[in-house]
Amino acid sequence: MAQLTHLNEKNEAHMVDIGGKAATRRTAKAVGTISMNAQAFEMLNSGAAVKGDVLGVARIAAIQAAKQTGFLIPLCHPLPLTHIRVDFETDSQSRSVHAAVTAATEGATGVEMEALTGVNIALLTIYDMLKAVDKSMIINNIHLAEKTGGKSGDFRFAEQGEAV
Repeated sequence: MAQLTHLNEKNEAHMVDIGGKAATRRTAKAVGTISMNAQAFEMLNSGAAVKGDVLGVARIAAIQAAKQTGFLIPLCHPLPLTHIRVDFETDSQSRSVHAAVTAATEGATGVEMEALTGVNIALLTIYDMLKAVDKSMIINNIHLAEKTGGKSGDFRFAEQGEAV
């Protein structure tokens, strides 16, 4: 059984010591979706949202959030990120936006939390900007899609939640 790295020998929460680990290239991609009513989806696509360019603001919010992860999640290390990419794909049939955030670093620990934080904040920003016309938007399916590098090796999410 795998050991939880944020617990010490007394089962107390602690920050993992990464001081002796080699710095390597590490990437992580997280994804998630927000679905909305027809009016909100039309406003998003037409640029008619009162607060402005919804996806543009959500992209900047995701980047800012990924950069702040070490300050938001108590046991995360602040990381020098080398790249953050934010992609959106709209689906008119389901009236949804699929968000993907990819984070990268050259460091001694992974960037999964940065990618996951970024995608959460991107989706929450979309909600915030469109909530005047749809308070029933649903954010779902947020998960780590893939990661590369590090001691645990590469990971790719499969539909059943199994690593590939």
